[in-house]
Amino acid sequence: MRDFRLYAITGEQFHPNRDLIEVMEEAIVGGVDIIQLRDKTSGKPELLRKARALRELTRKHGVIFIVNDHIDVAMEVDADGVHLGQGDVSLPEARKLVGEKIIGISTHALQEAWLAQQQGADYIGVGPVYRTATKADVVDPVGVSYVREVTQNIRIPFVAIGGIKLSNVDEVIAAGATRICAVSEIVGSSDVRGTCEAFLSKLNK
Repeated sequence: MRDFRLYAITGEQFHPNRDLIEVMEEAIVGGVDIIQLRDKTSGKPELLRKARALRELTRKHGVIFIVNDHIDVAMEVDADGVHLGQGDVSLPEARKLVGEKIIGISTHALQEAWLAQQQGADYIGVGPVYRTATKADVVDPVGVSYVREVTQNIRIPFVAIGGIKLSNVDEVIAAGATRICAVSEIVGSSDVRGTCEAFLSKLNK
């Protein structure tokens, strides 16, 4: 997969009065180079509708599009890949289903990161770095120490995620992260584009 720096995940609960596509387009204009559709509540028809709209948007801007959990939806809309948690289908099984598409894996400990690398993950999520209320089943924060461990031990690309804000991202970058993912800080911002640009200027320092 081509490299990336700023990864945004959908979180419609953080912008209740604004359209999903409008918010994600602002993020892309601000410099986001991967968009992930994460929706734990919609039924399949609604999920497909959102996935199709985001696929169209990301194609228009030349941005990578990932679907969380739902391999069938990712395949149906020809997303660039899927992102899977530790409790989802195994990476080897997912690889049989998606072929050459991107597979990202959430990791919370070094042994999970090692396994993901060994099994051929294209990238891993490293976190949650800080406490986050973005989803219900979130694990305890792993802290910047885990970011440091991954920086020193893992060769495949990783993205730091979980509770990352403009106010604490410098600490995450100092621990070795060169790719950042944010949800509420980006999509819940009154200035989505400006927030993305601010993240990138910190990453570029």
